[in-house]
Amino acid sequence: MRPDAIITFENVGVVLGEEPIYDRLNFDVRRGEFVCVLGPSGCGKSTSLRIIGGLLDASSGRVTVDGRDPHDAWPEIAFVFQSPRLVPWRTALDNVLLGSELRFGAGDRERRRSRAIELLNLVGLADDTDKYPSMLSGGERQRVAIARALAVDPQIVLMDEPFSALDLNMRSRMRAEMERIWQQTGKTVVFVTHDIDEALQLADRTIVLSNKPTRVLETIELKAARPRALGEQDTVRHREKLIRLFRSLEEGSIA
Repeated sequence: MRPDAIITFENVGVVLGEEPIYDRLNFDVRRGEFVCVLGPSGCGKSTSLRIIGGLLDASSGRVTVDGRDPHDAWPEIAFVFQSPRLVPWRTALDNVLLGSELRFGAGDRERRRSRAIELLNLVGLADDTDKYPSMLSGGERQRVAIARALAVDPQIVLMDEPFSALDLNMRSRMRAEMERIWQQTGKTVVFVTHDIDEALQLADRTIVLSNKPTRVLETIELKAARPRALGEQDTVRHREKLIRLFRSLEEGSIA
């Protein structure tokens, strides 16, 4: 494992019920890195986020987050889920404040409010602070959720297929927004996706998982300059490789 890793999985096994989910899973994530976890449906991509966040214990092996057990490191972590999970009777601003309220309790509301406004500006919603979720588009609601996650000032942001419910054009726009936000904040991001193009556009490295019992099939380092065009030679080469891997997984030709 790399000495600069902020997250490490060492020979991790997970058994749910009597079903083995992971088989000696090994990977790491470096501080400030944008890592995508890519794999077939049902392979346990989201399970990795639950383990990092201390919501699920590994059955065997070792997981560390910033050198600690995940249960001890949870204050350094924030989640963004597939659904924005906004409170409908709170404005965008108050939904962002909710994250801090739940984590830190009552406090300096004016300071937190000022920070929440800064974050809404960061995600492109400076003019929408007083709007309720019903008045926002799907992409705008997800941007509020991202701002809420950043409001607790985490070191690590865990994102579980956050754009999968959006239409194609909005997904493309949100990927660009997320790339910009990551570059501005310097957070460590672990981003679960089943979309090859999404991983190619966003990731510094893509960790490809196998079918269950799951192991790391391959780790692909993406060095093309940002913002990336999917038609660039290097990106096309990685895309073709990933398509071949997924085809082999579907056909069962990879053990």
